Amino acid sequence: MAAYASITSRVSKFALTSLMLVGLLTGVQAREWFGSAVQSAKESIALAELPVQGQRTYGAILNGGPFQHEKDGAVFGNRERLLPQARRGHYREYTVETPGSRDRGARRIVCGGERTAPSNCWYTADHYASFRRIVP
Repeated sequence: MAAYASITSRVSKFALTSLMLVGLLTGVQAREWFGSAVQSAKESIALAELPVQGQRTYGAILNGGPFQHEKDGAVFGNRERLLPQARRGHYREYTVETPGSRDRGARRIVCGGERTAPSNCWYTADHYASFRRIVP
């Protein structure tokens, strides 16, 4: 009887561990299959919540400039695949000034669509590690 209980306990632990692993793998696969479009859709930030520098950059984007950095308006390749998939050239990136930074800093706004009438824009405060869709 004790041997049966020991085997049952081991099988139950194995089954529970297997189910947990399948759940983890399924979550990983879902992120790979659906990508960050799922993340981007659920993560948003109101325009009024952006830092003042971000609000200025957003306004400059809608007005076609002026921009302080040569790379502002450059094509953003979405290599991280955190934004919805789109054709090359769909996304453009813009610098959000970081007070006290000696370089462009880590903050950016990335917009898709027409330059002065983007379909969507995203804010990143961590140099493309994560994005939040800007809600005007």
